[in-house]
Amino acid sequence: MEPLFAILPDSVAIVDADSKQAILERLSTLFARSWDLDAEMVLELLEEREKLGSTGFGRGVAIPHARIAGIQRPVAALLRLNHPAEFNAADGLPVDLVFGLLSPENSGAAHLHALAAISRMARDEDMRDALADAPDEEAIYGLLTNVSDRDVA
Repeated sequence: MEPLFAILPDSVAIVDADSKQAILERLSTLFARSWDLDAEMVLELLEEREKLGSTGFGRGVAIPHARIAGIQRPVAALLRLNHPAEFNAADGLPVDLVFGLLSPENSGAAHLHALAAISRMARDEDMRDALADAPDEEAIYGLLTNVSDRDVA
């Protein structure tokens, strides 16, 4: 069985971003580079979703997500911010981990299952600590692939 979402080593980055807009722009660029997508289109879709309500999940995590044409399965990216940034999260706290998720346009359940898997990971204190303490992008990617493979079982 396949993981609920795909993630690549180059779709993980440790970055500086000091605002919600800067975060969405960095995330869009990361998705575009990793998954061969149009960065402006990704940004537009993520911004549209944010207008419906913040995807600031709480406890320092945001999960911007959208559905997009041109991909075959849910794909993810992760930004770990060097300094927490305001994201209008539900709990009012700034975020320092940003999981991005893009799913195919017509993916109903697959999108929701991938989003649920990411939110479970984001709620796991041990995982949050491990992601925060990981020394580099490669270590973060290793943590994420270990979890997404485990979620398959």
